Amino acid sequence: MNAMTGHMRDTARLGLGASDAPPALSLAGVSKTFGDFAALSGVDFDLRAGEIHALLGENGAGKSTLMNIVAGIYTPDSGTVSLHGQPVVIQGPSDAQQMGVGMVHQHYKLVKPFTGLENILLSHPQGSFRAARERILVLTKEAVDRIGFDVDLNKPVEHMSVSEQQRIEILKVLVAGAKVIILDEPTAVLTDTESARLFEAMHNLAREGHPIVLVTHKLSEALNHADRITVMRGGKVVRTVLPSEVGEAELTELIVGSTIGSRGYKGCTPGAPVLKLRAIERHDSRGGALRNLTFDVRAGEIYGIAGVGGNGQNALVEVITGLGTADAGNIWLQGYGDVTNRPSEQMRRCGIACIPSDRQSDALAGELRIADNYAIGGVIKGLYGSVLKVDRRRIEADTREAIRRFEVMGVRSAHQKAGLLSGGNAQKLVIAREFSGEPTLILAHSPSRGLDVRASSAIHDHLRAARDRGAGVILISEDLDEVLMLADRIGVMNRGSIVAEFEVPADRQAIGKAMVGHG
Repeated sequence: MNAMTGHMRDTARLGLGASDAPPALSLAGVSKTFGDFAALSGVDFDLRAGEIHALLGENGAGKSTLMNIVAGIYTPDSGTVSLHGQPVVIQGPSDAQQMGVGMVHQHYKLVKPFTGLENILLSHPQGSFRAARERILVLTKEAVDRIGFDVDLNKPVEHMSVSEQQRIEILKVLVAGAKVIILDEPTAVLTDTESARLFEAMHNLAREGHPIVLVTHKLSEALNHADRITVMRGGKVVRTVLPSEVGEAELTELIVGSTIGSRGYKGCTPGAPVLKLRAIERHDSRGGALRNLTFDVRAGEIYGIAGVGGNGQNALVEVITGLGTADAGNIWLQGYGDVTNRPSEQMRRCGIACIPSDRQSDALAGELRIADNYAIGGVIKGLYGSVLKVDRRRIEADTREAIRRFEVMGVRSAHQKAGLLSGGNAQKLVIAREFSGEPTLILAHSPSRGLDVRASSAIHDHLRAARDRGAGVILISEDLDEVLMLADRIGVMNRGSIVAEFEVPADRQAIGKAMVGHG
C-alpha cells in the first residue's frame, strides 16, 4: 500500500467507526504540574489498534509530557491511563516496557561509550551476555533490513552522527517488540529516502495491528500518514480530526491559535567570499572524515549543505570553528587570511558563530542560569570586565534585552536555569548569544530540528536577517525541505566532500541522488 495514502485505510478495520473493542491506549482527565506550571490540564486521548495517530502542537503544548506519562517517565497528578481497556499504573520505563509500551524520545537516551548494538542489548538483557548478544544481533539485523537503515552497529555512539543515534533509538523499540509504539519526532534528522522507509515500516506495523503515536511538527507527515490527528495547545487537547477534514493552513491555526503568513524566497545579492575551504582533509573523525573538501561562502548568502548524517558534517563544523584540526588543506577567512587550525577562542574572535546540532549537550549548560549561558562568550572576550571581576548588572541587563529581542518565552528571570526552557526557546537563547556582536560567518547545524512551526519560523527569520545584513551563513541540515526553503546556493555533502552544487531554485530529485550516490 502506498504510504502517502495510509490514512485512507479501512476505517472499519481500524475501529474508527462504531466498535466494541476498547482502545489500545486511553488517557482520561490526565493532569500534570511542575511547580506552579500546569503542563497538562484534564487531557483525554485514545489510540486504537492498527492506527497511526499524529499528535501535534507547539513546543511546550504538552505532547511529550503526555507521552512521557505513558512511557513511565512521569506519573500523572490525576487522571487514568488504560491499556486495552484495563486501568494501569505505570511506575517507570521498565514497567512500561513490560506492558508493551515503547517510546523513541526526541532527546536520545544512549550510553555514548557503548556501541549501537551494546545500547540495544542494554535495553533488552536476555540471559548470558554471549547468548543475549547473538539473539539481539539477529533481531536487530532483521529490523535494519526491514527499514533499510544504514548504520554501523559496532560503532560507539559517541562517534555517531545525530541521525545515526536516532536510528539506534528506533531500533531499540523495534527490537523490544513493543505493542504500543510512540515516536517523538522520528524523522527530524532523516533524509527523504530514510523517512519514506520508516513510514513504510510504520504502515506495515499498523497493518499488523500495532497502534502508533506519531509526535511530529511536520504537518505533511500527519496529513499523509496518520489515520487521526490530535492537536494540543497550552496543555489541553484542542481538537481531534481526520486528515481528510483539514489542510495545512487550518492545522497551523489550530496549533498556534493564529495563522502564520508564508514567506516567499527573497533573492540575495552576495558579495565577496567570507570563507574559502581548499582541499581540506581530516581522518578518523567521530564526525565523519573529510576528503578534498572545497567550497566558498559569500557575504550576504545562505549556503545550504544537504546530506545524509555521518558524511562529515560534524567534522566540517569542528575544523571551521577550531574545535578540531584539519590534517591537510587551508581555511581562509575574510580579513584574517589563513586561519587553518587556529584554536576555537581565536576563531570566535574572528567573527565566527556556531549553532550546534545538539543544543542540549553542545550549546547550553542546563544547570547554569540563563544569564550565564548568554554571557559566556562575552566574558571570554572581556566584554564584561575581567574573569575575576565580572559586571553582573550589565550581564543581566544584556540578557533581559536579548530575551526580549529574540522573543525567548517561558523566562521568569535571568536567574532561571537554562535547562527549564522548552526546545524552541532554548534554541532562541543560543541564537541570541551567537548573534550578539553581529558575526561575519554563522554555522547553523540543524537549527530547527524538533521545533514547532512558530519557533522554526522565528529561527529561519533570524538566519535570513543575518544574511540580509551581509553575514555569510552556512546552513547544515538533514531536512531537505529546510535547505530548499532557506538556501541561496546548495552544496551536497557525501563521504566528506561537496560532490555537487546547485543554484536555486534547485531540482529536489537531483539533490537527493547526489546525497545517496557513491561517486
